[in-house]
Amino acid sequence: MTVRNALSRQAGALLIAATLALSGVAEAAGKPLVVYSARKYQLVEQLFQEYGRERGIEVKSVTDDGAPLIQRLIAEGTASPADVFITVDAGDLWRATQAGLLQPVRSPMLEAAIPAHLRDPDGHWFGLAVRARTIAYSTARVKPAELSTYAALGDPRWKGRLCLRSGKAVYNQSMVAMFINDIGEQATERMVGSWIANLAAEPFSNDTLMLKAIAAGQCDVGITNSYYLGKLQHEQPDLPVQLFWADQAGKGTHVNISGGGVAKHAGNREEAVRFLEWLASPATQQRFAAVNFEYPANADVDPLPEVKTWGPFKPNEVNVGLIGKAQPAAVMLIDRAGWR
Repeated sequence: MTVRNALSRQAGALLIAATLALSGVAEAAGKPLVVYSARKYQLVEQLFQEYGRERGIEVKSVTDDGAPLIQRLIAEGTASPADVFITVDAGDLWRATQAGLLQPVRSPMLEAAIPAHLRDPDGHWFGLAVRARTIAYSTARVKPAELSTYAALGDPRWKGRLCLRSGKAVYNQSMVAMFINDIGEQATERMVGSWIANLAAEPFSNDTLMLKAIAAGQCDVGITNSYYLGKLQHEQPDLPVQLFWADQAGKGTHVNISGGGVAKHAGNREEAVRFLEWLASPATQQRFAAVNFEYPANADVDPLPEVKTWGPFKPNEVNVGLIGKAQPAAVMLIDRAGWR
């Protein structure tokens, strides 16, 4: 074989390899991105499709509550088509991590955009929107100066004046888990018991009904996720209910997240990371949070003006992942206290 022939054959082999590599890149770029999401589809559909148009790919989504999606990921195992898992409670993200359903991601962009207490230290998940679970009160019958802490809602002055959502709600379970982490199980159980003793009515099935009960005079104070009040105030600007930021002289108001991570067996991993980075970017953050009257997880992004009117507050900056770790104990405590 001549040197010229050898060089020619070598060049041909390199050309074939380059062609195959480029076709592989093109194939990967064209692969659908599959998102398993517990965030209501109507809240994210427009954003998901916008990302797909920008990237020239199809974004497929499977929507359900967090727990069923986790069970689905477990059942599917290595055959799961999921690239991204998004859910609306830090406890779900912790459980998904413990079950080995998410893979760690090292992204300078995500780590810079999302504060440390709103993401997994090992990069398995990142907060994307934040809501506070705090005190709601009747502006007609309660003065803000009468309010202070979550524990103070168990004081005698609130006997027959307190409303709560069911203890079966994951948001209350996460809140109680935070208290267990902060003040211990015994002190938390005494606090929850004092709330139950002050109830004006049986616990409500959701925060919206509870807030309407405060407005109607059935009770004077309650505990709610901030975005539920945001939705009601948007519909009824004169609603006589407002938020009070609890525990501002202590560890701060309890916050929880909507967040996401890359699925363990993602077939489109690079696109999944890019998608999370896009959701965390300033250009997308306000819209991702605004559709549900939440706060952006990216600290450099302002919330919706209607949300901003509630004023600044100090959040409890315990890592939200600890909520999941304490949640089983929280569920048992809630049951013992008779919080139905």
